Amino acid sequence: MAEWRWPAEWEPHAATWLSWPHNLETWPGCLADAEAAFAAMVRALCPHERVCINVVDAAMEDRVRALLADAGVAPDAPVACFEIPTDDAWVRDHGPIFVVRGEADAREVALLDFRFDAWGGKYPPWDRDDAVPAAVAGALGAARRPVEFVLEAGSIEGNGEGLVLTTESCLLNANRGGRPRAEVEAVLRETLGAREILWLEDGVAGDDTDGHVDDLTRFVAPRTVVTATERDVADPNHAPLEANRRRLRAWRGVGGEALDVVELPMPPPVVHAGERLPASYANFYVANEVVLVPVFDVPSDARALAILRELWPGRDVVGIPARVLVRGLGAVHCLTQQQPAGRLLRES
Repeated sequence: MAEWRWPAEWEPHAATWLSWPHNLETWPGCLADAEAAFAAMVRALCPHERVCINVVDAAMEDRVRALLADAGVAPDAPVACFEIPTDDAWVRDHGPIFVVRGEADAREVALLDFRFDAWGGKYPPWDRDDAVPAAVAGALGAARRPVEFVLEAGSIEGNGEGLVLTTESCLLNANRGGRPRAEVEAVLRETLGAREILWLEDGVAGDDTDGHVDDLTRFVAPRTVVTATERDVADPNHAPLEANRRRLRAWRGVGGEALDVVELPMPPPVVHAGERLPASYANFYVANEVVLVPVFDVPSDARALAILRELWPGRDVVGIPARVLVRGLGAVHCLTQQQPAGRLLRES
């Protein structure tokens, strides 16, 4: 029997999941702009795959449909709304994580339901967010595998072949239970099929998740990563990003193989109301035939897009205006979750 594994993000998708933004504490005075950015993501995604959107109620669905129409999304586009109430929009972290086994047409898909506690209990309430994976399983008629372990998908990155990246600052943090490294690794091996785990150190300035890896380093091929770098030695991001880069370059797999490390610039500081925001081009999302990249209306956008277009020659690399998204302390990858293609396991 084939083993379950966490597939790479670039493997074929059945759908992308979103949780539509509505929390005024997250988007004070800018909710309409955040919704416009969401509509831009849907417009870029729906020519390539189904988009599933969690909405609080029927009134929100009507609003979403109207906003998408205004944004140029055709009425017959593959967009489905599900009445799955949420506390906030960060579906990467509160949504299910899907794993697969088998190959091609015979591939099976299972839904994992890790616990969610709003990044170490930072933003109560989170009960509706914690219930999202179960609700998604119900909407899909899929079997759900509960895992009594707090884990946000933004804190992990995988190559689909058993190599998982994460950070010490997040998964070993006292606010995540102060869990020992060996315990965390055991859970990643058991649930995601991890065979090797590469620990980076810390995250970017302004990141309230304690260092999610999806702002730092991302796989673009099984042994190639793109990693954020900051050349300005006076910038607070320089030291942690350089430490992470050194770890990536020094790492050797069980067979002695190294990673190919491609450097991705950081944008200049994005600041709102005196607060440094966690802006990073690494927070991109890879979908069928398209890559959505956060952009910040700065000159470095062009360089970052050029690097990613070279790395994704078979996909359309699209910039998504993200200055408003990072006001919520996240960006494109944080706001999306992929459902891989394959036959969903059903409730027995």
